[in-house]
Amino acid sequence: MSLPPSPQPATRSAPLRRTRLGLALLGMVAIALCASFATASSGDQLPQYRDCVKECDKDICQVSDLSNLTDEQLQVRELDLPLRLTHWSCLDNCRYLCMQSITEAASDANEEIHQFHGKWPFFRLLGMQEPASVLFSLLNGYMHVLAWPKLQRGLPKDYYMRRFYLGYVFVGVNTWFWSAVYHSRDWPSTEKLDYFSAGTAIMYGLFYTVIRITHMVNVRAQLLWGIVCLIPLVLHISYLTFVHFDYGYNMAATATIGGIHNLWWIGWSLTHWRERPYAWQPTIAGALITAAMCFEILDFPPLWGILDAHSLWHAATIPLIPMWYKFLLKDTEWETSSKRGTLRSASHRD
Repeated sequence: MSLPPSPQPATRSAPLRRTRLGLALLGMVAIALCASFATASSGDQLPQYRDCVKECDKDICQVSDLSNLTDEQLQVRELDLPLRLTHWSCLDNCRYLCMQSITEAASDANEEIHQFHGKWPFFRLLGMQEPASVLFSLLNGYMHVLAWPKLQRGLPKDYYMRRFYLGYVFVGVNTWFWSAVYHSRDWPSTEKLDYFSAGTAIMYGLFYTVIRITHMVNVRAQLLWGIVCLIPLVLHISYLTFVHFDYGYNMAATATIGGIHNLWWIGWSLTHWRERPYAWQPTIAGALITAAMCFEILDFPPLWGILDAHSLWHAATIPLIPMWYKFLLKDTEWETSSKRGTLRSASHRD
């Protein structure tokens, strides 16, 4: 990847090492705290909810003679086009309507609002279960799309990081696409695609970060490092797919990789802030992402049945994506400047 490293002290001071480690641990602790505040679902255990769903299924979904159904019952049974396109069933519709009925009654009585099947009671839109999270996921993906032409123009064709930064666009678009799909319809398959895509993006971030910071221009070394990153990712996905889909383990694994990624950039920032005016940007970006993730701590029923903490976390990351690409382009400009660095080609194989 890279330019000859900038002049650095031969040794690192103990306070500097402690500072880096402390910042990295702080980020990982914050992520872990976000996860620890997750609340268990209780609404689907309510007797009135279970009775409502059971009666709806029996009296509407399971009947063979539709002539005995009222117009209101027929609307429940005969799904409109958006619901059919998003593969809602009559039983799914019963669950949704019972959930909304119980939530409305609880809201009117100023009583506790419950989660149902692991989710807050959102108003659906065109068959989408969490329309706000879908919208924000798509906007995050769009930020990656907007970065593509800027990278094409700003990355020299012989710069060794060009293909890795362009690859990051594809990884980012893929991640947020599956996030939008998952928040549209929560099934085991869409959940796995969302989680696995996010895990892949986090690992890819660490992959290209190490190449950039260590100036890994040797192609064989890049391939070897890619294999080192790919093996644990494949094992991680395989375990979650074929052994046990463990939410706690998945959070711990992704938080660890994310924390290591942040540690690399924190160390880079601390060693380059005197010579590079922009060196603070990756550390600030990492801190902002960690702070945004902690919207999960503020878990609350959706405002107006639309906005919850999770959707706001997705909204908060939208402006951070162009911020990160701006840093990558600024760093590329500095690295490839004839005055400050030597351009090295990705084809270098020595």
